[in-house]
Amino acid sequence: MDFRLTEQQQLIQQTVREFAEKEIAPVIADYNKRYAFPWPIVKQLASLGILGIIFPPEYGGAGMDYVSYALAVEELSRVDGSVGITVAAHVSLCSNHIYLAGTEEQKRRYLVPLARGEVLGAWGLTEPNAGSDASGTETQAVLDGDTWVLNGSKIFITHGSVAGVYVIMAATAREKKQHGISAFIVERDTPGLKAIPMKEKLGLHASDTAQLILEDVRVPRDNLLGRQNEGFIDALKVLDGGRISIAAMALGLGRGALEESIKYAKQRQQFGQPIAHFQAIQFKLADMVTELDAARLLVLRAAARKDQGLVVTKEAAMAKLFASEAAMRACNQAVQIHGGYGYMRDYPVERYFRDVKLCEIGEGTSEIQRLVIARQLLR
Repeated sequence: MDFRLTEQQQLIQQTVREFAEKEIAPVIADYNKRYAFPWPIVKQLASLGILGIIFPPEYGGAGMDYVSYALAVEELSRVDGSVGITVAAHVSLCSNHIYLAGTEEQKRRYLVPLARGEVLGAWGLTEPNAGSDASGTETQAVLDGDTWVLNGSKIFITHGSVAGVYVIMAATAREKKQHGISAFIVERDTPGLKAIPMKEKLGLHASDTAQLILEDVRVPRDNLLGRQNEGFIDALKVLDGGRISIAAMALGLGRGALEESIKYAKQRQQFGQPIAHFQAIQFKLADMVTELDAARLLVLRAAARKDQGLVVTKEAAMAKLFASEAAMRACNQAVQIHGGYGYMRDYPVERYFRDVKLCEIGEGTSEIQRLVIARQLLR
């Protein structure tokens, strides 16, 4: 069993690591303090090909594999979770849904600019009354001549107020529940589409989150994405890949917390010696690195299986579940190791601790991941 990365994978890992340290680390704390979306960083990521990393060159992408993508998200999240989730939501959700289910014309028109990073993508599934039970979608789409008319709302949508292209799920046969939901491509300036920024969040202050209001939003009939009534079925496939990226994001945050803790433990003096000499601190660090390494193996296994074209529903859920909870524990211990300083914004572990919680919630809570895993075992 070969656990070594290929030369290309090592190159993308190193390239993104150096970019994150040089271009993101010195400025990202300020973006978080101002609740500001880091457009300059996003544009640089686009120029590096990260916003289209997994898509073929003919669609404007870099043509890399999913393992490389997971490595890139990890390295970005090691410095800041907001940047990590910005890439993950753009690539895994909106763009990937179009790549998965779109017609050739839809890919040329929408995926190409998304993959090039000319516009950001948003993916609208969650609603105020349809979270874990996404099949309870209340947003409705009705065909009126040659246009679909969408009415409803979405909530907690990453890039909701900065995106140029949206993929929106809406009921087209509500009585069929999850088998009556369709997906639609909606352009930013479509009349009736309104985004309300949601800035009062626990963490990820430099990422964009918004509520979407759709009032008689008309889109061309050809903007139906995939088959009618099969949008939710496609969404589940999209989420399999998305969960790998959220697992990679969690892994990056946990790794960042670990590395900051090691550095602090070597420098911090108490009782006449570095606290790294104390067994209590050593045990914390040992547990952190062990769990994070286990998480890394789960993430890379899921990504490698996806590259092989295998179904990854169980593996992606396992990676997301374990990585997010292991990273949450690591960030919690990082704050504890830093003591009072860990509670202050002067140290990045405070930000990691707030940011990592989203990884246990977004793209399916830990409870949903356990349901997915159990159903795969028992089916």
